[in-house]
Amino acid sequence: MNNEIKQILEAVSAGNMSVDEALLKVKRAPFEDIGYAKVDLHRKIRQGAAEVIYGAGKTPEQICGIVQVMRDNGQDSILITRMSPEAAQAVAAVHPMEYHAEARVGILGALPQPSGLGKIVVTTGGTSDVPVAEEAALTAQVLGNEVVRLYDVGVAGLHRTLAHLDEIMTASVIIAIAGMEGALASVIGGLADCPVIAVPTSVGYGASFHGLSALLSMLNSCASGVSVVNIDNGFGAGYLASMINHMDGKKER
Repeated sequence: MNNEIKQILEAVSAGNMSVDEALLKVKRAPFEDIGYAKVDLHRKIRQGAAEVIYGAGKTPEQICGIVQVMRDNGQDSILITRMSPEAAQAVAAVHPMEYHAEARVGILGALPQPSGLGKIVVTTGGTSDVPVAEEAALTAQVLGNEVVRLYDVGVAGLHRTLAHLDEIMTASVIIAIAGMEGALASVIGGLADCPVIAVPTSVGYGASFHGLSALLSMLNSCASGVSVVNIDNGFGAGYLASMINHMDGKKER
């Protein structure tokens, strides 16, 4: 991912920023304590991506307060995950944003231009997995990635998967999202030559144990190059996929 410190140093080198201005940016307090939250203002400098707001369990007033601190400190694009429609409506009245109800994701500011190595392909076994997939896809887009969505391509109709071999074989990273027995990750892992991030979902009947069955299947995948995140953790998959898709930045340092 783009490193803010590197950008500051390049701006000084190019004469677009004074040394004093750069020093002020670097010396800025690493976090701001607003009582109910300590907003991490140096996350983007350390990790290349700003703090993401986890909306579940927070009141609209708390979310608004955190957003205000981030905006006051120059954060243009802000991602809020697991946000209820009621909270989204209240926050949007104060901070205009785009709310994606299916994914329970709120986005403030414009999406950045894609800056990754290639495309992140997000696949689902079925339509019921789409809410988790959209959380993953939107997270990746907010972090500056081009995303291709391939939904409802599960192994119950393998021809649906095989119809998208071009997208699968040209991806930089693939996110495979499935409930039930979670077989999609192994199939994708056996076809692709890039990292595959498997996301088990809580979709399925009783013996799926709210995603535990898919989780164990994915952890035991016989396909090489498959990693697994937590049940329904679309955000974690999208974030990890973005890190992989921006590894070219490591070469430049």
